[in-house]
Amino acid sequence: MPIRKVAVLGAGVMGASIAGHLANVGIPSILLDVVPKEVTEEEVKKGLSLSDRSVRNRLATLGKRNLTKNKPAPLYTQEVLSLIEVGNFEDDFAKIAQCDWVIEVVVERLDVKKVILEKVEQHRKQGSIVSSNTSGVSITAMAQDRSQDFRRHFLGTHFFNPPRYMKLLELIPTSDTDPQLIEQLRQFGEEVLGKGVVIAHDTPNFIANRIGTFGLLVTLDEMKKTSLSIDDVDVLTGPILGRPKSATFRTLDLVGLDTFIHVANNVVSATTDDAEKAIFTVPDTLNDMVSRGWLGEKRGQGFFKKERKSDGSSEIMVLDLATMTYRSRRRLSSSSYEAARQAGSLAAKMKALLFSEDEVSQFLWQVIKRVLIYSASLVGEIADDIISIDQAMQWGFNWNLGPFAMWDAIGLAKSIERMQKEG
Repeated sequence: MPIRKVAVLGAGVMGASIAGHLANVGIPSILLDVVPKEVTEEEVKKGLSLSDRSVRNRLATLGKRNLTKNKPAPLYTQEVLSLIEVGNFEDDFAKIAQCDWVIEVVVERLDVKKVILEKVEQHRKQGSIVSSNTSGVSITAMAQDRSQDFRRHFLGTHFFNPPRYMKLLELIPTSDTDPQLIEQLRQFGEEVLGKGVVIAHDTPNFIANRIGTFGLLVTLDEMKKTSLSIDDVDVLTGPILGRPKSATFRTLDLVGLDTFIHVANNVVSATTDDAEKAIFTVPDTLNDMVSRGWLGEKRGQGFFKKERKSDGSSEIMVLDLATMTYRSRRRLSSSSYEAARQAGSLAAKMKALLFSEDEVSQFLWQVIKRVLIYSASLVGEIADDIISIDQAMQWGFNWNLGPFAMWDAIGLAKSIERMQKEG
C-alpha cells in the first residue's frame, strides 16, 4: 500500500515536526492531540468554551503554528503548512482510517502509548502501517495486547530531532512485523523523506542513543579522574576528534538534562548487567543540576550560560563543577592537542590524541577505549552488523566515523594490543 496520507498522534515538538517534514516532501497529514481541560484567559475573552472546535483543537493548532517559529526552521516553505490538518483525539480519531501510516508520538510512557494504540486498532484501515515514535520504550511491550494483524503492521520509528535536519531514522521491528512492511518503510524513509535508515533491534534506547548515552556518561566519569574541565573536554571531544562542535557538554545542554536522564534511566531499568547499570546510573552532579533547574539551553543555563557584561556584550560562561558556579572559558594547554591540530587527516589527529603521554591523551584513550569495547559487545544485540552501528552514530550523533571505522582509523591491531596489556 503506497503512503499517500499520514496521521500523527501527538502535536508536541517532535510530532508537529514530523508532520512538518512530511509536508516538506508533499505528504498530507492529520495532526491530532488531546482536548484541553481548561480554557485560557484569551479564549474566555473571546467568549469561547470547551465545546468550541478552536479550543478543542488548540494543542494541535499550536503545534502547527509553532512550525513557523521554531529554530532551525522545520519547514522548507510556509506554503506547505496547508498540507497539515489539525484535530483532536475525541472528535477526529476516526479520521485515521483515511491514512496509510499512523505515527504515535505521545509522551514516553508505556501505559499511555498502549492506550493510544488500542484506540488506533479500533479505527485504522486494514493494511495501514502503525508505528510508535520513541527513543527507547519497548516496541514489543506496546504491541503485546494487540491483534495479530495489528502486530504484523506495527513497528517502532525513531526520528532524530529536528526531523528536517537529522538524517537518522531508526526502524525497530518486532518478531511479528511483516518483513515486506519493513522494506517498504525503509524505502519510503530513504527515497521520500531523505533519511538514512537503520534497522535496530528492540533493545533499550536502540542503537544510537544506547552508544551515544554511554559515551557521554563515560566521558563525564573519566573527566572526574583528571584535572580537566568542562570547556577542556568540549574542545577535545569536538571536531578535533571527528565529532560535532557541540562535543559533549554542549550536546547535553542542547538535548536537555532532564531528557538525557530519562534516556539513561531506560537502560538502568532494563539491563540485568550490574556493570552496565552502574555506568548508566546518572551521577549526582546531573541530578543536582536538574534540581536547580539548570536543564540546558531550554532554561538558559546548564553546563554553559550566556551572561551579559557591563559593556553590553555577552559572554558564554562555563560551569565549574567543583564550586557549581560559572566562570570564563580558558584556553586548553596540551602537547597532544597541539600535535593533533598540526596533523593532516582525521586519522592522524586521532592517533596524536590517543597515543601520547600527557593527561589529555590518557583521558581520551580511556574514553574511546571504553566506547569501542562497549560497541563491540553490542553487535548482534542492538543491530545485526557493525555497519548499522557505524551509520547510526554518523547519522544520529553526527560523528565523522562510527566506532568501528574509528577503530580502523587509529589502528585495530595496535589498539587491541594496548587494551589487552591494560587488562
